[in-house]
Amino acid sequence: MTNILHQLTKSSHGVPKLAVGILLVLFGVGFFGIGFDQGQLFSLIEGPKAYGDMYLHEFSHDMRHASGFPCH
Repeated sequence: MTNILHQLTKSSHGVPKLAVGILLVLFGVGFFGIGFDQGQLFSLIEGPKAYGDMYLHEFSHDMRHASGFPCH
């Protein structure tokens, strides 16, 4: 008499919740940076000078208009 072993494979389908959370945070920061930033993000590093320079605003200026964000 032989023993027959059955192997069960458990697979989980779907995306981990941590990955979804990280992607949502990145999307939120990117959305704010492209759509609404007027120097706020770089002011954490540069201080008040960033509000006049607006590097991120100038870098993404054409992309803002193409996506429908008014900026001036």
